[in-house]
Amino acid sequence: MARENFKTKLGFLLVSAGCAIGIGNVWRFPYVAGQNGGGIFVLFYLLFLVIMGIPVLTMELAVGRAGRKSALGAFKALEKPGHKWHIHGWVCMIGCYLLMMYYTTVSGWMANYFVKFANGTFKSGMDSETVKTVFADMTANPTEMVLWMAIVIIAGFIVCSFGLQKGLERISKWMMIALLILMVVLAVNSVMLPGGMAGIKKLFVPSVASLKENNLNLFDVMVAAMNQAFFTLSLGIGSMQIFGSYMKKDTTLTGESIKICALDTFVAIMAAVIIFPACFAYNGGKTDAGPPLIFETLPNIFVNMPLGRVWGTLFFVFMVFASFSTVIAVFENLQANLMDNLGWSRKKASIINCIAMLVLSTPCALGFNLLSGANIGGKNILDMEDFVVSQVLLPLGSLVFLLFCVTKWGWGFDKYLKETNTGNGIKMAGWLKHYYRFIVPILIVVIFVVGIIGFFKG
Repeated sequence: MARENFKTKLGFLLVSAGCAIGIGNVWRFPYVAGQNGGGIFVLFYLLFLVIMGIPVLTMELAVGRAGRKSALGAFKALEKPGHKWHIHGWVCMIGCYLLMMYYTTVSGWMANYFVKFANGTFKSGMDSETVKTVFADMTANPTEMVLWMAIVIIAGFIVCSFGLQKGLERISKWMMIALLILMVVLAVNSVMLPGGMAGIKKLFVPSVASLKENNLNLFDVMVAAMNQAFFTLSLGIGSMQIFGSYMKKDTTLTGESIKICALDTFVAIMAAVIIFPACFAYNGGKTDAGPPLIFETLPNIFVNMPLGRVWGTLFFVFMVFASFSTVIAVFENLQANLMDNLGWSRKKASIINCIAMLVLSTPCALGFNLLSGANIGGKNILDMEDFVVSQVLLPLGSLVFLLFCVTKWGWGFDKYLKETNTGNGIKMAGWLKHYYRFIVPILIVVIFVVGIIGFFKG
């Protein structure tokens, strides 16, 4: 059976960027930036995105485009006889399932909050404790949690069941265009709020003074920026590799990777542009609320601003599009794995995967209520699943892709470079070989070690 391809270059860009654009951009980036000094964090984030994120992204795409299959088949096609790099293909498949086991729950929260703002659950003048209670009541209700998680999963596999062009590409294009329009409207509104420009200054002007205000040191900010730049692209578990397998060979992978990273970064920074001014206008400039920022701090801001219900509804539509674009992109990876490795039809793969994801995702949805006692060291099911994916599988998986592409024991740098530079566009320089072989692996190991230490210290 012939390999499916994207219908247009724009389709590839928006689907691939949609996979990268998700909760890490619109939720994690703003509060991590707020916790790490704003502008100085953003400066280092952009630096590490260029020197680390883009190179590893080209490697995932190169393995996909050269192998023309999902990770398992691609590694088998490219590895030397007798080598076992393809084992990582199984790890990638497991990683994608694990990612969706908790990501679908959080995506369900976004959809639930959109409905809550639209139907008037959040009312003008609500006090902060009542706003917090809405989130607490939602997570404590097992029926509500499972229902919204199931809606996300079923909708995602319905989209994927229509195929690459008619399902994933068509829906992602419209969602991404709507996301970008909503983002601009929300950003303009935030900047125009009284005192909002102070938030813009905090976000974009690097300041050593901001480090002292928050008792930060430069090394910690650099590590946080490196961590965010790396994880924003969800590299290491083949979630981007699969889209390389659908690519034509008419453009270079460096050029496409730069475009994906640019769009991904634009959305992350615009999300912060939406949030920072609003926090300065209505929350005393506190942008470091951490994970509760989206579900407690921002709703409290919306209910106290003019037309807050409207802006809150639009904001959570934006959040739904951002998270759902990642859901359907990773679901496509799961589809491709079953179709490539077991020879199943797309319809059969959709049904089996949908049932499997409903079962696998239920523990996370119940981890805040019926299974709240199932925790390790105070970490609930969502935290544990996120730890395994974000702090273990993503960095170690990226290290595998990197070593496979740049060492003689793997595919080899020359073959990787040839694949990356095939087509029209920006070329990858051959002199970067030793940087990729020695420096980037060290950076990835630093992320891994710091992440492990931080998780258990926290």
